[in-house]
Amino acid sequence: MTDTPWWTPTRHADRRPALLARNRVQAAIRGWLADQDFVEVDPPALVISPGNEAHLHAFATEAIGTDGGTRRMYLHTSPEFAMKKLLAAGETRIAAFAHVWRNRESGPRHSPEFTMLEWYRAGEDYTRLMEDTARMLQLACEAAGTRRLCHDGQNCDPFAPVERLSVAQAFADHAGIDLLATLAPGGGTDRDGLAAQTAAAGIAFGAEDSWSDIFSRVLVERIEPHLGRGRITVLDRYPAAEAALARACADDPREAERFEVYACGVELANGFGELTDPAEQRRRFEAEMDEKERVYGERYPLDEDFLAALALMPPASGIALGFDRLAMLATAAPRIEDVLWAPVS
Repeated sequence: MTDTPWWTPTRHADRRPALLARNRVQAAIRGWLADQDFVEVDPPALVISPGNEAHLHAFATEAIGTDGGTRRMYLHTSPEFAMKKLLAAGETRIAAFAHVWRNRESGPRHSPEFTMLEWYRAGEDYTRLMEDTARMLQLACEAAGTRRLCHDGQNCDPFAPVERLSVAQAFADHAGIDLLATLAPGGGTDRDGLAAQTAAAGIAFGAEDSWSDIFSRVLVERIEPHLGRGRITVLDRYPAAEAALARACADDPREAERFEVYACGVELANGFGELTDPAEQRRRFEAEMDEKERVYGERYPLDEDFLAALALMPPASGIALGFDRLAMLATAAPRIEDVLWAPVS
């Protein structure tokens, strides 16, 4: 990593080809979305609830009213709540290139402020989003003038047939763990059962780690390095306990309609068959905030308007793609800041 500031002429000249490629990728995807009859929307970044997942961390601020009173507000971690309200209002195909903010995130693949491409299809199965994403990865390569996504010595051909496997199958194949045996319908989990299998697989974890903590350790250590090697991987059917915003699979309520898309071992997109039951969503959010308070000593408020809108929202599928990461892989840039026009200092 160079110590030369990004705004110096020589450093900018080195970065500029990747930045121009980023623009071409964005233009190509925008054109494809328009051809697919998506309406591009512009959700607000300032919100009363930044999201209610236990391990997502937001940036907080204070809104001052005309009477001098203050109110806690946040920069959103995703445009999801606003976009689902638009679905409730009657939109059917919407997309947004939204700047989002996530605290406690920085590194070669993370920036505290980044661009998320999020899109929704009302009345369509979540597997359609897998097809959308595969096409976008192809468009990114075409716009960048390459046939492969590259990162950290790995290559991925987005034009090759996509690999699709369930999380349970990935745990069995790469860690020898029977994940489904540790799950119960409705999001229940067997922490001790997963702990015993994980220890037998030689994976270290803490004595106080929860089922979710252990799941994440296995995923990061044994599963993710194998994903997106040579071709795109769709990691499908997440445990219901790891899919707070997704509906359960019709054939097995221990699993949910959630998937992630990987290339070169890098997670690029996270998609759902969307949950539209307000009572169940409230229950899940409250459980997530209880866990956040247990681990981090804080909780975020619920967006009551969002929960009310769910009652009007049609069945839909939705997905969020890390656009900067896609640009990084399409240009073979080693760090995410290499494809940000003006990186966060």
